[in-house]
Amino acid sequence: MATKVKKSAALNANSANAKAVRDSAQQIWQAGLGAFHRAQAEGSKAFETLVKEGITLQRKTQSAAEEKIAETTSKITSMATDMSAKATGQWDRLETIFEDRVAKALGKLGVPSAKDINALVARVDELNKTVEQLSAKVAASSGEKPAARRAAPRKATSTRI
Repeated sequence: MATKVKKSAALNANSANAKAVRDSAQQIWQAGLGAFHRAQAEGSKAFETLVKEGITLQRKTQSAAEEKIAETTSKITSMATDMSAKATGQWDRLETIFEDRVAKALGKLGVPSAKDINALVARVDELNKTVEQLSAKVAASSGEKPAARRAAPRKATSTRI
């Protein structure tokens, strides 16, 4: 009989363990179903939240990129303006040096400058006036009419070689 009691106690213990395992499995199954249901219900909300956060991040990065583009454009424009001013200054300087050297070379060859020619034309005009005045005085003293001026006064011209 002692063996029967032992067997009966072992069966009861096994039965209790089996019931505990069954109950535990049932709870795990129910927890899984609950998690699945919650994931379905909250999944669309989570997706919508992620979409909203993505839109916000896209706007921020687009704004930052536009600021960087504007800043870079400003810097490049400034650099281009500086380079243009430097290049213009260099061309002006080069032109001045070229003109000075050409003038020196022409001077060494004995070619008069535009300034020299203008001074000569002014002297010729002055001499013409003096001659006319003297002619008028001579004609007045001899009783003749002064001769009409035959040549028009010369104007200063510049010559290019």
